[in-house]
Amino acid sequence: MRVWPYIFSESGSPLEDAMNPAEPHRVPVDGPYFEDLHVGQRFEGAPAVTLTEGLATAHQAIVGCRLPLVLDHGLSRRVIGDPESLGGPGGLAAPNLVWDVAIGQSTLATHTVVANLFYRGVVFRRAPLLGDTLSTVTEVVGLRQNSRRPGRAPTGLAELQIGTVDQHGRPVLDFRRCAMLPLRDAEVDTGHADDLSGAGASPPSHEELRTMISRWDLPAYRAQRPGPHFADLTAGTVFDVAGGDVVSSAPELARLTLNVAKVHHDASASGAERLVYGGHTIGIALHQAVRALPDIVTVAGWHGCDHLGPVREGDTLTSTIEVERLEPLAEGGLAHLRSRVRASRPGHAATDVLDWRYIAVLA
Repeated sequence: MRVWPYIFSESGSPLEDAMNPAEPHRVPVDGPYFEDLHVGQRFEGAPAVTLTEGLATAHQAIVGCRLPLVLDHGLSRRVIGDPESLGGPGGLAAPNLVWDVAIGQSTLATHTVVANLFYRGVVFRRAPLLGDTLSTVTEVVGLRQNSRRPGRAPTGLAELQIGTVDQHGRPVLDFRRCAMLPLRDAEVDTGHADDLSGAGASPPSHEELRTMISRWDLPAYRAQRPGPHFADLTAGTVFDVAGGDVVSSAPELARLTLNVAKVHHDASASGAERLVYGGHTIGIALHQAVRALPDIVTVAGWHGCDHLGPVREGDTLTSTIEVERLEPLAEGGLAHLRSRVRASRPGHAATDVLDWRYIAVLA
């Protein structure tokens, strides 16, 4: 059967090429490839996702979550207010669940992705509650075809702007990521040559980071939890977390968060073993950071996150967490943290796989 390419609509929905298919009742489901993309193209067809207790529990079982404000709904009510008054029926949703769903919804644009290189400028505009429903729009904002290399399939880089809102249209999360996609036609020259050397949104501002928590009662959190809290931290401190976490249930997490990238589901798409979804590694990194700082209230944003190497199911991940900078607020403050994650497996040397710089809220 001849596999006819897709034409993509402005919304990102694939349309069958009508050019006399040899088997008109067989429709290939694939793409987009790099040459299918253009700047300004929007993908908004991913299903909306309601954050339920079941979804949160399954997610926690795979990547972990020890954030007290997420686990203790009574504490959550004391700190952020009664859920019904905030427009939602449940407790606070874990921040890593929220960003995993948003990233998963954005993979409508990156089904054929070879690798995700980085994330930049992640900002939480509000903190979703269980019961809220998230929708995501992904827009192509930059494209660059990579130089051809002998023995390597041709690829290009796509810079994507991702915006997530709740059921009321209120902004929840926005960020950029850069994905490497293959070309369907090895000979095509797309002419895409955007300068992506400075790709990514500007770092989150102080005002952006404090907006989400401006009405939270951080003294109430501090009164209920033993610490250490913001005043107990020192810039430059590095925490070496003893003991690693094994990466398991990788395709299950991808399915759970609507991540349709082939490399996370089909080993033949990655040339060897399946690649683990980047959000899986980041979620475990947060889980390990909360072991070092057990009274992180939440994560307000990221400066950025670089994937330094592939992670495979069965790898064991270990972290070091550095306190890079401390930014006081009227109550508590923002801790600018850096997690460096290494992966190891029997018979292989440990390798660096993640460099994640993020901003945690402490009381």
